[in-house]
Amino acid sequence: MKRLFAKISLFFLVSLILFSCDAVKRLDDNQQLLERNEIYVNGDKISQASIYNQLDKEPNTRLLGIPLRLHFYNLARPNIDSILDRKYIQDSVKFRRLVNRLSRKQFDQLIQNKKDFNAWIKRTGEAPVTVRNEDIEDSEEELQAYYWNNGWFNVETSSEVIPLRKEKRARVEYFVETGTPYDIDSIKTRISSPVLDSIYNEHDQNSIIKSGVQYKTLDFNAERDRLTSLFRNNGVYNFEQEYISFDADTINTNNNVNTSVIISDLPTNEEDTVKNTFKIHKISRVNIITDYKFLNKNKPLLDSAQVKGDFYLYSYDELDFKPEAITDAVFIRPGRIYRDIDRTRTYSRLNSYRVFKYPNIQYMPDPADSTGTDLITNIFLTPQQKYSLGFDFDVSQSNIQQFGIGFGGSLLIRNVFGGAENFEISARGSIGSSKDAVTTSDQDRFFDITEIGADVSLSFPRIFLPFNTEKFIPKYMSPFTSLSLGVSTQTNIGLDKQNITGALNYKWTPSRRLSNSFDLLDIQYVRNLNAANYFNVYRSSYQDLNEVVNSVNVVTDPAYLNGSGNLTIPNGADAFIDDVQNNRSVTTGLTDNQSQIVRNIGERKQRLTENNLIFASNFTYLWNTKDNLYDREFTRFRFKIETAGNFLSAVASVADLDKNENGNYDVLGVNFSQYIKPEIDFIKHWDLGHDNIFAVRAFGGVAIPYGNANSIPFTRSFFAGGPNDNRAWQAYDLGPGSSGGRNEFNEANMKLAFNIEHRYNLFGSLNSAFFVDIGNIWNVLDIVEDEASTFTSFSDLQDLAVGSGFGLRYDFNFFILRFDIGFKTYNPARSLGDRWFKEYNFGSAVYNVGINYPF
Repeated sequence: MKRLFAKISLFFLVSLILFSCDAVKRLDDNQQLLERNEIYVNGDKISQASIYNQLDKEPNTRLLGIPLRLHFYNLARPNIDSILDRKYIQDSVKFRRLVNRLSRKQFDQLIQNKKDFNAWIKRTGEAPVTVRNEDIEDSEEELQAYYWNNGWFNVETSSEVIPLRKEKRARVEYFVETGTPYDIDSIKTRISSPVLDSIYNEHDQNSIIKSGVQYKTLDFNAERDRLTSLFRNNGVYNFEQEYISFDADTINTNNNVNTSVIISDLPTNEEDTVKNTFKIHKISRVNIITDYKFLNKNKPLLDSAQVKGDFYLYSYDELDFKPEAITDAVFIRPGRIYRDIDRTRTYSRLNSYRVFKYPNIQYMPDPADSTGTDLITNIFLTPQQKYSLGFDFDVSQSNIQQFGIGFGGSLLIRNVFGGAENFEISARGSIGSSKDAVTTSDQDRFFDITEIGADVSLSFPRIFLPFNTEKFIPKYMSPFTSLSLGVSTQTNIGLDKQNITGALNYKWTPSRRLSNSFDLLDIQYVRNLNAANYFNVYRSSYQDLNEVVNSVNVVTDPAYLNGSGNLTIPNGADAFIDDVQNNRSVTTGLTDNQSQIVRNIGERKQRLTENNLIFASNFTYLWNTKDNLYDREFTRFRFKIETAGNFLSAVASVADLDKNENGNYDVLGVNFSQYIKPEIDFIKHWDLGHDNIFAVRAFGGVAIPYGNANSIPFTRSFFAGGPNDNRAWQAYDLGPGSSGGRNEFNEANMKLAFNIEHRYNLFGSLNSAFFVDIGNIWNVLDIVEDEASTFTSFSDLQDLAVGSGFGLRYDFNFFILRFDIGFKTYNPARSLGDRWFKEYNFGSAVYNVGINYPF
């Protein structure tokens, strides 16, 4: 297999080298292919992407120095119509033979298919970028405009075309002489409206245009945006950006700019007897139509309500909502001045309810006001359907099941109690085929594993606590409280778990980029229904036990063994572990290393088979500058801290409950978990231009047991590897530490990860990426004694695994299908001097398939 991959790679490389010699075959004799651009500023060659982005033409895109898309484009025939005519139409013998064989209609379709395929090659490829005088002149103008807009008003540009030794190729050199930059000197204002002048002077300290700073056109644009927002959020309802202009004087100023901020008043028509001027507008009344439909617009309103004298609610039918539920989402208040931000917050809050379609907010002059400053606000709300059904279906494959089918359904009931509450109930199930069935009868069936589950949740658009939270979580932060309960059961999957969860969650959004989440209660009960199946699932541990028990130096009870000389499951294996852990005389002769191996296996078995009871609370802080799905440059920072067991520990201590044989408290017969678990996750994307993205992610987390526990439940542990982590290892196969992932489902209570990825476009909707993944998991401050798995000092950072590779991603617009190949670049499972590039080949690579980007 490795030799086959090597041959394929060599063939691909040689083909590309031979193919690259023909990049200019479609060019005329008087044309030159643009190989590269070079920009020299004041005599120095520069490399800033922001300046090269100003050029009108860039060379053809390249992968590993080869213009693949150009070569693909050159596969198309430039004169396809004449070629097909000469080949199929003018050759009368071939024409008649094909028409007789196919029919004239099919023949015409054949010709059209060839034309369409040729057109597709052109669309998918990239036409040669040639050196053209008009493009160079445009680039010079763009460079000049760029520097002028950044304060170099005396900038001069020129260029030169340099032919290269290769035929029909050239580079273009651009020369920029910037001169001396201009700085902002004096800033004056000419504001025609007294109202605007007063508002401006109250906030002039926030001006973006500062004296002594180099001139930038973008600063003036930002100042225009700031002033527009300032006025419209201080009552000037009818103010628009076009009323703002700037005057810049540079005559005899010694490279300084004397600036004037000019803000015009409302225009006055000749027939008007009174001069129009900007005024401060206030809200006199807020009308809310709760069930607006276009078909109802001419019907009479049948129901109404007045809330605290401020809001008037109307309905064409009986009101379905508690008035306060709607008015709590409206930040436009009678008696207050008009503010854009109030309208924005009202839109956001109403949309977050998920009970209305797109709200419509309109303002109109109040006819009862003679001053012309009062506004009536009309809010039109169209409820969504009360009931919504959803269905899911998926096909899956994993290291647990060879083939699986999943299905589910959900029912959403909106506005359950009339206060915009939403109730959702969902059910899910799956059946699958596993190579590891528990019983013989199961093995006779193709679908031998099942999982079923159900969830219910109820959300409220407010914070439910026994005290008032309005002061530190005001309504504009879109607070929500949600209650959820879930249950699931697995059969023939691992240890056949039964999982019960419950949560009381609070969410609020202080700003567009910041969101907070607080789980006051996060309860989980995990019951292992088939713990006796442990060694059938974790086969590597069973094999390690048999290697010990079959050693010539080890003597044990023959009743522990089956006819093949291996330990019976579960009785023989459990008894053998118990003998070693308690130094019983039934089992003798083990070396210290063998005893440690058995104790480690016993500790892991105890940890993974015990039932778990988790009473946790957690807080999540999320800062995300990503504006939308298409934002290419953003920062995302997430911090989460979780604590578990403190409440139960306090209750047990106060109630003076008895402790079990391990000195810990049991609740409902289960040793409850107690730990603290902080996590930090940082993601940063840089847009390099030309469909190039550089992305990084850093993650660190640790879960420290204490008090009533000496280990972390499996469901709250960390794992490494997989398509969204270190892609050179399968999920759960990496770590802990340098142990080599010798167990199934390797996990630990500490994790570090760092990922780097360069993403770029190949052609059309097909993208590619190079990546480097670094990370591992370790055990720290818990019961695990294996030195290879534990983190004891910074020297253990030498066990950070490094994977690297490349991938293809196809963009379907609504999702991205991802295929990544990860190579083990630095494998900590190997000896220290033998870790780099020892498994860097396609035979040892891991092939990952995923949906969307990993981060």
